[in-house]
Order: sequence, then structure tokens, then C-alpha cells
Amino acid sequence: SSLTYKTYNHILAIMSALLSSLLILSLLFPTGISLSSNYYDKTCPNAESLIRKAVRDAATNDKKVPAALLRMHFHDCFIRGCDASVLLDSKGKNTAEKDGPPNVSLHAFYVIDNAKSAVESACPGIVSCADILALAARDAVVLSGGPSWVVPKGRKDGRTSLASETRQLPAPTFNISQLQQSFAQRGLSLEDLVALSGGHTLGFSHCSSFKNRIHNFNSTTDVDPSINPSFAASLKSTCPANNNAKNAGVPMDPSSTSFDNSYYKLLFQQKTLFSSDKALLDFPKTKNIAAKFAGSKDAFTKAFVKSMIKMSSITGGQEVRKNCKVVN
Repeated sequence: SSLTYKTYNHILAIMSALLSSLLILSLLFPTGISLSSNYYDKTCPNAESLIRKAVRDAATNDKKVPAALLRMHFHDCFIRGCDASVLLDSKGKNTAEKDGPPNVSLHAFYVIDNAKSAVESACPGIVSCADILALAARDAVVLSGGPSWVVPKGRKDGRTSLASETRQLPAPTFNISQLQQSFAQRGLSLEDLVALSGGHTLGFSHCSSFKNRIHNFNSTTDVDPSINPSFAASLKSTCPANNNAKNAGVPMDPSSTSFDNSYYKLLFQQKTLFSSDKALLDFPKTKNIAAKFAGSKDAFTKAFVKSMIKMSSITGGQEVRKNCKVVN
């Protein structure tokens, strides 16, 4: 009968969807690397406290450190998974990720090196640089007044780092479909996209990342019409068209060292910096999620934790590096 035929087709569709999602998962999580919360309990029980101390010491001297570590972790995970490939130095003819255009403004690598030295002294050759970076990103959020969570551990460090691959990072100029595609390729949902964008509550942006919205926006208008006019004027005064000052820029939001949900409130006031921020309002589903987070810090922090664990579980490395800057 047509009913059973329909049901059969429906089951086939479900099975093919399931297989394709399993295929994506097997690409994202190569077999053999399973993460666990108690990975170092026996082999390096003090690892987390040593890493936390290194992050805290650095952040005490430089308030920009937490934002830098969170961003570094994102930029690591989006290329080849969370394998610390972003920490490798360029060598010989190979230009590494950290010297690719989107990454030249990454900083605070020394914090990871300090944490690695401390951990190596306690338990040599045990804790990967990728795990150190994942834990440091969590500690950075906590130090900024954000939530804590249990970081699954057991990542391995990658041996490959190519500046050319940094083109795969989601750019501040991306529209909603480009963002959705970039996140979906890594097994991340629209909810993950909106929640992880909330990381923009911390840190500083250089003019180059948002100048497309305040100068020569298109052939008919100089300024992106979806940006608050007085906000645009203040950005223009900091970033005039003819100014190429390398370090010019603005904080991501007025409370740029505290982890809160103000990013989402600013989104609805049209006071966020990037086209990729504003893009969250261009699709009903992402707009609704952003509205939920703007209305509830608790809803945001819960979703952020879930998405951070999901993103930081994209693995891909092969070894435990002795020195985070070079392969063994």
C-alpha cells in the first residue's frame, strides 16, 4: 500500500540522514581519540591547577590575556580540530597558521608556553599542548566572570600547521549562510554559532575587521545602514578612512573584560562591530536564539558551555609535543 511505501521511504530518508551525520562525526572525531574528564587523574593530577595558575598570573599583569586565549582556542579548533596547530612556529619554507592573515593579531602565546613548562616539570611528556589550550580558554572565561565547566581531555597535538588553511576561519565579513556553512562543516549547529559568537563579549578589535561597515559600504552608501548612526560615527572617529595605524581599534563591547550577555543586547541596539555579528539577525532562527540570550544571561552561559565542550571536542592530533612551538 502507499502508506507502507511512504513509511519505507521515510525510514530510508532517516537512515541516510543518520549515516551522513555519522560520517561527519567520524571525520570530526577520528577513531582512537576519545576524550574523558578524568584523563590525567593518575598521570598528572596537578595539571589543571598548574595551567590555571599560569593563566591567572598572566591575566593579573595583562587584562587582555583572557580574551586572547579564548580567541586562540577558537582559531585552533576551526583548523584541523583542536590540535594546537595554531601554536607551531613557522619553519624553513613552511609558513605556519599563526602567521596567516587572520592570526597575526593573536597574542599571549607565552601563557601557553608558561603553562606547558610548569606541567612538563611536574609530569614530562604527558599533557598535550592542545589540552593546555582548551583548559586555558576555560580558565580565561572563569577569570572574566563567566561560567566554569569540566573540560574533556586527551587531545593530541598536530604535526601540520599551514598559514594557507587559515582562509577556512569564519571571517568578520561573513553573511549568515557563510557562517552557517562554516560551522556546519565542523558539526556545529545554529545554536552553537549564536552561543559561540557571544565570545565577542571579551576583547578588542582592530579597525581592519569592521572598516567594511563604516567606509565605502557599497556603491550607494558609505556606512552600513544596519549600524546605529551614533555608534558608526564614534567608530569613524577612531578609524578614519585614511588611517592605517596598525593598533587602532576599539573594545568589543563597553565591558570587554567581563564575560556577560551584553553582546546580545548590543546586537539588538545595532551596536556590534562585525558584519558577522549583525548577520545573526538576518535569519529568524538565529535572531530568536540571540533574543533569548539577550534576555537571559543564564540561558546564554548554559548554551555557551555546551557549545564550547562540543567545539573543543573536535580532535585531530597525533602526538604530545614536548615544546608547543615545534613538533617532536
